[in-house]
Amino acid sequence: MKTSILKTALSLLSALTAEGFYIDPSAGGIPGKAGRQQQQQITTPIPPGCDPQLLQEHAQFASELADAARLEILPYWRICRQSLGQETKLEEDRSVFQSASPVTLADRAAERAMRALIEERYPSHGIYGEEYGQVRTDADFVWVLDPIDGTRSFITGKPLFGTLISCLYKGTPVIGIIDQCVLDERWVGMAGRASTLNGNPIKTNGVNTLKDAEMYSTTPDMFKQGDELNKFDAMRDAVKTPHYGADCYAYALVASGFGADIVVEADLGLYDYCAIVPVLQGAGGTISDWNGEKLTLKNHEKSKGRVVASANAMLHAQALEILSKPDSSSESIDDPALSIIFQSTPTWTPWVGGVIVGDLLEQFLRHGP
Repeated sequence: MKTSILKTALSLLSALTAEGFYIDPSAGGIPGKAGRQQQQQITTPIPPGCDPQLLQEHAQFASELADAARLEILPYWRICRQSLGQETKLEEDRSVFQSASPVTLADRAAERAMRALIEERYPSHGIYGEEYGQVRTDADFVWVLDPIDGTRSFITGKPLFGTLISCLYKGTPVIGIIDQCVLDERWVGMAGRASTLNGNPIKTNGVNTLKDAEMYSTTPDMFKQGDELNKFDAMRDAVKTPHYGADCYAYALVASGFGADIVVEADLGLYDYCAIVPVLQGAGGTISDWNGEKLTLKNHEKSKGRVVASANAMLHAQALEILSKPDSSSESIDDPALSIIFQSTPTWTPWVGGVIVGDLLEQFLRHGP
């Protein structure tokens, strides 16, 4: 009996090895082929008090909004630049990338169309849009709209932009759509359901370690000088390959398991990420701010638009180890005793001085001055 069981086990192990499976002790099992871990379908939980039937109704309506946005955007696709009515929005206290952003007639027309449908169908619902502002954001249901996420790509004829539509229930994203009208691709995420691409279920398929990861960010210029940029640089050094320029499309690639593993961004608006939350989570991925906190309407100011989205929880935890470290860029020496230590080493070389000062600081912290 024991011999039979042993032969069976060895046979199974041989078959798995032949197909390229591997066993990663840190993963606690057999995650998948070629070092990529295909996630179980872990969907966004339905918040307490949210009616599932009403949620389904709102998801269908969200697709109607996406259809309406397409009708407004496509006539402007790859037309003469002068016909786009391009203007520049200026915003203070933003990153280099976000301080001056383009807006076109297509952006405005698409948001107007979506807002009109919401006001007609659900006049008590709130709206939070990129182009036309906020109304009734204290309502139980709030629609968050970004008519064209990636306007820079749109105006240059690059189809790596998308319409982002989200429905929040009491501040939590419960429905999300990423719609790429040119490529006819639509990702839909809903609390309690598996995410889909054009109606077909999707799953993330990410690596387990940062050193093997393909990372996306829209641009390095979205990270402010100091702590944000330092942490982004650390992430860029930690991953296999950094990629740029996909906006919301990068998150869709992670959710679909197409080869992208992680997205790290900063200085995003609420409308830039709310739709992504249900899509990614419903595909088995993990998304949060840089401190691991949930992305909600309430947490937006605290999160500062800093978002990290990963194909799996293991990869996400490694990213948070880098991104959640305390801000050291603004630390100052206020203690007189510490100031004396530093002032006493003006002629040392940086390396030698650093070692000696480090030793002195360690003694000071352990034993006092």
